[in-house]
Amino acid sequence: MNSEFDNWKKNIIIFLSSQTISLFGSSLVQYAIMWHITLTTQSGMMMALFILCGFVPTFILSPFGGVWADRYNRKVLIILSDGLIAVATLIMAIVFLMGYEAIWLLFAMAAVRAIGTGIQGPAVGAILPQIVPEDKLTRVSGINGSIQAIIMFVSPMVSAALLTMATLEIIFFIDVVTAAIAIVTLLVFLKIKVHAKASEIQTTSYFSDFKAGLSYINNHAFLKKFFLFFALFFVLMAPAAFLTPLQVVRSFGDEVWRLTAIEIAFSIGMMVGGGVIASWGGYSNKVHTMTLATIIMGICTIGLGIIPLFWAYLLFMAIFGVSVPFFNTPTMVLIQERVEGDYLGRVFGVFGMIATSMMPIGMLIFGPMADVVKVEWILLGTGMLILLLGILLGRNQVLLKAGEPVVVPESSDLPL
Repeated sequence: MNSEFDNWKKNIIIFLSSQTISLFGSSLVQYAIMWHITLTTQSGMMMALFILCGFVPTFILSPFGGVWADRYNRKVLIILSDGLIAVATLIMAIVFLMGYEAIWLLFAMAAVRAIGTGIQGPAVGAILPQIVPEDKLTRVSGINGSIQAIIMFVSPMVSAALLTMATLEIIFFIDVVTAAIAIVTLLVFLKIKVHAKASEIQTTSYFSDFKAGLSYINNHAFLKKFFLFFALFFVLMAPAAFLTPLQVVRSFGDEVWRLTAIEIAFSIGMMVGGGVIASWGGYSNKVHTMTLATIIMGICTIGLGIIPLFWAYLLFMAIFGVSVPFFNTPTMVLIQERVEGDYLGRVFGVFGMIATSMMPIGMLIFGPMADVVKVEWILLGTGMLILLLGILLGRNQVLLKAGEPVVVPESSDLPL
């Protein structure tokens, strides 16, 4: 085995542990803020503004973050972004303790957290192939999906409990502590080599690197079609991702337990899906797995728009959750396998830019629409379009060819 993969299991456990701790704190804050805005305003426009504040900065910074991830130490970038988010959250907690609790402050906090995400996202996506052998990427990504699902299962329950027993600023302080633990874990325990380009003296300008990344994508037939699919997909997913809490409050009741229940159902589904994809690995052609997941998401989105019973609504939400790891895992691995290491950061940066621009665009359309049209009708329409998009994905020959298995030498390490 190459020396860069020595002790890779130890490194991936340390890395995933730090990210899990950080994600837990971030999830607590995210749920607390989202529910606070939903319950206090019950406005689709306010939800749209919150989503915009949480995505636009990531959109602006993702291309910068992608170049930085290819030019500099990726571990340091992850630590700096976590630190930025922790400091901003600490300041917000202090301001709230002083009695200033305006809604716009929550929007500002979402924007600062999005800045951190714009830096961190490309670095995390690009660092995994540094740690994990290529033939283990699908398995590790599946395990990572299961861990994230567990966090998503636990955090809404904890967040709801904290909201009933404590103030919003207490949850902010918890996020600060978890971020600090994650930073120390990476600093002290994660020992990996800096990737080749970051260890060299940079002889090209930032914009030269950025243009080279765009040229690489433009000359890569698979990436162009792949990103076009995702642009459409993220627009159509916005209502299911962000308007369902508003739908539940309007159609089923404004009790916090209902909002908690939909998140728990979704998270249970994600845990099941993550476990299945980690053990099974999906179809040999990764695009077939993505197609299956997209079709299931389309059907579930339609179901969420027509189901009048809350228990049945939760069932569809759980099935939706099962499909997410079936979609996310092959997506990430496909990029990691098909893109050269020196371009991974920039490709993930553009990918993040698409994800963070298309969902706000979707919310700009569907958020205000939700104030004049029933959310159920919006879910029904977008669900049908997602279903059609899944069928088209499964018939695209360029993507299907890219999804075929990559032949790599067997790792000499023991199976994970």
